[in-house]
Amino acid sequence: MRLTRYTDYAMRVLIYLAVRPGQLSSIREITRAYGVSQSHLMKVVNDLVNAGYLTSVRGRFGGIRLARDPREINVGAVVRHTEDGFELVDCADCVIAPACGLTGALDEALAAFLAVLDGYSLHDLMAQRRSVAALLGMSDAAPPPARGRGSAAAATPAG
Repeated sequence: MRLTRYTDYAMRVLIYLAVRPGQLSSIREITRAYGVSQSHLMKVVNDLVNAGYLTSVRGRFGGIRLARDPREINVGAVVRHTEDGFELVDCADCVIAPACGLTGALDEALAAFLAVLDGYSLHDLMAQRRSVAALLGMSDAAPPPARGRGSAAAATPAG
């Protein structure tokens, strides 16, 4: 299974902002921290704002921040939102498709992959918050939140 760069950037933005809960960050500072393209990141951020994962504040002192508590942001839901499709192979035009077991096996593998991601919230990914902050060059990161795995596993935000 390989996720797109779009999903990778979406998760990076969410992680960056989770390290600084409630604080506004600019797209420019996030691109600098990760060394990624600002134009690509702008598209991703716009999508995450429209999907309700981020809040955008315009103006000179504006920026972006998480629109939800990290416990309410389900990783599986974000991946489903940011990926166009999950067809691992194109079986539609294959002559053996009606009798082949590969399609079922791949469907089962994909379901297992997504089920694992559904078991994690953005909060769960922040177990090493201070280390992430240091690696991103942040000195003003908020203190780590209370720990707990799977706190939003059942919550699947729309989008």
